[in-house]
Amino acid sequence: MIDTFFKNEAKLNMPEEIFEVDKFVEASDRAEYCAIKRLKKIVKLKMRTPKKLYTIKIDPTKAEEIIKKLKCEIREV
Repeated sequence: MIDTFFKNEAKLNMPEEIFEVDKFVEASDRAEYCAIKRLKKIVKLKMRTPKKLYTIKIDPTKAEEIIKKLKCEIREV
């Protein structure tokens, strides 16, 4: 019984990857901040809400457009 509790607890704390930009922008209403990590071929956005960490991977050409839509604090990593 204890093993199943810890397995369920671990699932709750795992980051969730979002594949739709609109859902990511919508979740930014309740986010504390969004961390931006720029790599050569991709940009990773990591958004922290009180309960969860959401991530999305996007093309560098579209990144600035999406970042402007976010309604939370932006942090460059």
